[in-house]
Amino acid sequence: MILRFQGRDGQFRLTVEPTTEFASLLPQILEKLPSNTDATSVTLSNRPQGGDARLISALKGVAVKQVGLKHGDQLYLEYSKQQKLSNGHSSPPPSAPPKAPTASSAGLIRNPWETVRQSPLDDRLDNKDGKIVRGRDHKMCRHAEKGMCDYCTPLEPYAPEYLEDKKIKHLSFHSYLRKLNAGKNKPETGTSYMPPLSEPFYRVKKDCPSGHPAWPDGICTKCQPSSISLQPQPFRNVDHVEFSSFDIVNRFLDFWRNSGTQRMGLLYGRYEEYTEVPLGIKAVVEAIYEPPQIDELDGVSLGEWENEKDVEEVARLSKLEQIGVIFTDLIDAGTGDAKVLAKRHIGSYYLSSLEVMFAARLQAQHPKATKWSDTGRFGSNFITCVVSGDDEGLIAVSAFQASETAVEMVRADIIEPSADPSVVLVQSEDEDAQLGRVRYIPEVFYRRKNEYGANVQENAKPSFPVDYLLVTLTHGFPTDPNPHFLNQKFPVENRELLGEGQEIGAVAKQLGIKRTGKPNESELATAVSDFHLLCYIHSLGILSPDEEALLTKVARTHSSADAFQLFDSPGWATLVTILQESGERPPKRPLSPQHDPSQASRPACLPSESLAKRVKGVSLK
Repeated sequence: MILRFQGRDGQFRLTVEPTTEFASLLPQILEKLPSNTDATSVTLSNRPQGGDARLISALKGVAVKQVGLKHGDQLYLEYSKQQKLSNGHSSPPPSAPPKAPTASSAGLIRNPWETVRQSPLDDRLDNKDGKIVRGRDHKMCRHAEKGMCDYCTPLEPYAPEYLEDKKIKHLSFHSYLRKLNAGKNKPETGTSYMPPLSEPFYRVKKDCPSGHPAWPDGICTKCQPSSISLQPQPFRNVDHVEFSSFDIVNRFLDFWRNSGTQRMGLLYGRYEEYTEVPLGIKAVVEAIYEPPQIDELDGVSLGEWENEKDVEEVARLSKLEQIGVIFTDLIDAGTGDAKVLAKRHIGSYYLSSLEVMFAARLQAQHPKATKWSDTGRFGSNFITCVVSGDDEGLIAVSAFQASETAVEMVRADIIEPSADPSVVLVQSEDEDAQLGRVRYIPEVFYRRKNEYGANVQENAKPSFPVDYLLVTLTHGFPTDPNPHFLNQKFPVENRELLGEGQEIGAVAKQLGIKRTGKPNESELATAVSDFHLLCYIHSLGILSPDEEALLTKVARTHSSADAFQLFDSPGWATLVTILQESGERPPKRPLSPQHDPSQASRPACLPSESLAKRVKGVSLK
């Protein structure tokens, strides 16, 4: 059979046998490529872009027929050139990039744009122009075809007229960054560059240069925090939340449907560019992991999560990260038509004060590294989703983030939740004096419209509306779902309350491995594509790190070539043997009276009597 190969330097053909291994084709391929091609960098892919590229040297033992190639099929090559030698020595390897500052980092960073390592997505958005292209206005434009005027000039990503026209409530993070940078730095003046972002800080500064005793023995205007003026946040770090499949949310809701109690889960996924908003970012949810918790009718109490590092490792191998939290707040309306009560609306609240502080603490634990802040970090991409009833009594998902002001006020211990979920309490220094504590609480103000329609400023003590600390996000599902994990059948962790448990027999059932017979290898790539199954297999400790990496790749990419490579690994063979020994058992057929002569003449007995007789005949010795 003939296979066609295409690279950036041309295309060629090779005659191969169906049993030929890909690794043995490398010398023939190198003969067709330029002489300075690096042999270790040659990769094969089934598509010119976006395909599953694999190094040829890593395809040992994989034959052409195993991946389903036919006569005349075309493969695509990618490769790099060898580095030129300088003075008899190869060029030195690039130095390791500096690590992003952690949440415990203190103080300012000099030249953060040179030392801070941010996410690849932020780097791509930084390099984009971001301008909003407008077509020619046939009514207002009077110039030639190649001309341009005020009516067709591209707009900046933060243009208010565009946001108002598209009903975009908040600026995206990078649009807000462009807006600040345009007002703070003027490259044409030749002045030094200043980072446009600065984290809010509402705590007493340590090591004050004024020379007075440290707080609480002394304080001055240089180290005390300024008063806080609350106002709605004009931007959001994440613009949209996308659940890759409806089954993810539906399976999460099954716990409430079967128990009537609330449930909390952690969202695992990734961040991508959101094209509906200029320079926008969306969070794509691929899995929901339910940590140990005590579920009640009106809330959830989290327990100790002992295997958190193991789950994070599985997520890392799956190219995912922890991106948010989701919880339910559902009460059946009692009408018998699957309606639920609408608790959260414009007349009550959308996120309670306790939930806002919970979200703020989680965002503080997941800071966002950015080279445009003087501290090397600013805000967080961590999201909070609530499943509750809407105005029509239907189950709906809402997505939020706590504002940057809310996160810092929680860090500084300025606010506390209230019994009224729609308001937040400001801490009182008088109560601290009674408890023997010393704490500085700055003045907090907020603006609102009074009964006369005037915009007035009021003191936030003792409480203020929780809406000042919220940022709303949009959410939805893709039109053409293409989730990471195709299977949603393996039991979910920590659901013993419903009688669901993760055990070795469930793994055998998921993979189609019975006590007799071999596993169905053709469907294995789909069977292992389950995040809960991957976490359980990782907890068994049977597979090696390389085999686990290959398993998660098969679950993520559903590649047949990787699946066959996994079949040949010793760790997988050990797992299959264990599953065959203690795997799925076929159900026993009931014994009918016509096959039992001793029961033929006896009258039919009740099920409880039959069970009692069966138990009575069992010997416990």
